[in-house]
Amino acid sequence: MKLAKVIIWAVALSSLWSPAGADAQSRKIKVGYSSDAPGSLVTWLAKETGIFAKNGLDAELIRTRTTIGVMALLSRELDFIQASGPVVIESNLRGSDLVYVAGGMATLDFIFMSQPEIKSAEMLKGGVIGLASIRGASLVATEFALQKLGLKSKDVKFIVVGGTPERLISLRNKLLQATLLSPPTSIVAEREGFTALADIGALGLPFLHNGIATSRRFIQDNPDTVKRYVKSQIDAVHLMKSDRKTSVTVLAKYLRQTSDRAILERSYDLSATDQKYPRKQYPTLAGIQTVLDAIADENPKAKSVRPEHFVDARFLKELDDSGYIDGLYKGKAK
Repeated sequence: MKLAKVIIWAVALSSLWSPAGADAQSRKIKVGYSSDAPGSLVTWLAKETGIFAKNGLDAELIRTRTTIGVMALLSRELDFIQASGPVVIESNLRGSDLVYVAGGMATLDFIFMSQPEIKSAEMLKGGVIGLASIRGASLVATEFALQKLGLKSKDVKFIVVGGTPERLISLRNKLLQATLLSPPTSIVAEREGFTALADIGALGLPFLHNGIATSRRFIQDNPDTVKRYVKSQIDAVHLMKSDRKTSVTVLAKYLRQTSDRAILERSYDLSATDQKYPRKQYPTLAGIQTVLDAIADENPKAKSVRPEHFVDARFLKELDDSGYIDGLYKGKAK
């Protein structure tokens, strides 16, 4: 009798969160992602292992810069984007209806790297620090690292260099004294002798790094599609945490790195922790507040708005309340 009740409960739960019918037509969606780094692994896994397809989504992944992705989302050229907090939040403050439906990383995976001869923060004074852009996650994380190291922004000079590969090249060419790098590039830099001055995530900076955003209009018009996407995100996070081999294989494909498995495995290990990727994927309100605090001087609206304004967690909460997420990790230590 107990076994029968368990089976009935499982079937009911599965039907509640599965596409209607085996022959249900997949919904085509376009998903933008902005980083060729392990932080995008969950999205890649959802595509490569058939998680999107299992949940009734025919997903096309499109690599794009976050700012362009936000514009494409607003014009409905994209349906979802995996994007860092500042660009999405600033767009919302300017009047758009963009919100996060899942959280992605709850902190940043950046390592603050310096030239080999620079072993302390004091040695950075007067130096040149490379940024990905003059606003957004790169600047927030760099200023946070400097503060934790006992420095102020005025103690250094910022220049915009571009993406992670460009920043590493600038380090190699002695054009920078320090910059942020993320795995696997930060691992390569350590091997080459550059100094890891600070691990941003380990220093405790809450930050909505690459959450899943869409528009309230899209949610209103396509609630079932959003529900399926949120479930795909939860399923992919679980797969990342439970299947190291598959995760490393997918990393190798998207990072175009197959010759050095040790770098891939360490990149995975640094990214798959519960600190970086929470199991329940609620957008981090503390992380959103970090963004609001960082942009408040330039945008006064950020001082009065609450983090909840940028979140629509109804689909995630429904999954959570049903017991689905806890069921995925049943028997595993938290």
